[in-house]
Amino acid sequence: MAKKTKWQDDYWLLLMQIYLQKPVGIKPMYSRKMIDLSLELHVSPSVLFNKMCQIANLETPRIEHIWEVYGSNPRKLARAASLLREMKGFNNAGLFYEGVETNESFELDFKPVAEGETLTPVMLTLILDLYFRLTPITMVIETPEVQELAKLLKQKPQRVVEVLEVFQYCDPYLNRKDVTFDPLLLPCQQVWRRYGNANTEDLASYAEQLKEYFK
Repeated sequence: MAKKTKWQDDYWLLLMQIYLQKPVGIKPMYSRKMIDLSLELHVSPSVLFNKMCQIANLETPRIEHIWEVYGSNPRKLARAASLLREMKGFNNAGLFYEGVETNESFELDFKPVAEGETLTPVMLTLILDLYFRLTPITMVIETPEVQELAKLLKQKPQRVVEVLEVFQYCDPYLNRKDVTFDPLLLPCQQVWRRYGNANTEDLASYAEQLKEYFK
């Protein structure tokens, strides 16, 4: 049976490092540094964000102590964080991740949908959000919104258009009769099942947060 996710006191050091980076304060949940730390610790972005809010409010005696020791000494904090990470290089990875849920869940959203593919589920989610903002006739490379999203995702506009076309096969309202064998069909179907039948405003809000990761 998989272990439940447990927060380690040492993780505060790594999270505080991000908090103290300029501009000092709470960072967006899906900023790249927050996601990178989430993937490193196998702790979901929402948990990290809530922990960072606790740092901002100095909610516990433990946080207050860490703040007193490191809050005004970023170099000392950097040394402590570096030492913590070096543990993984001295056959202590098991101890470092003791009690941590390592069965991948949210991590898969930030990994390619297939070997040799550059697209990830979060990218497909952003393209799905765009899908609901366009009509089939505007799902072309000349559309400014397509070009803008492609630039953000560091993909070619044609690639975004290809995904938009695959989503058409997932859309029950279009009820397309032809068949596609595009390898992205299954990943797109999985993303559609998660978000395609939900409130589009909720998807739009989530997509706006996810964009932080690509900035």
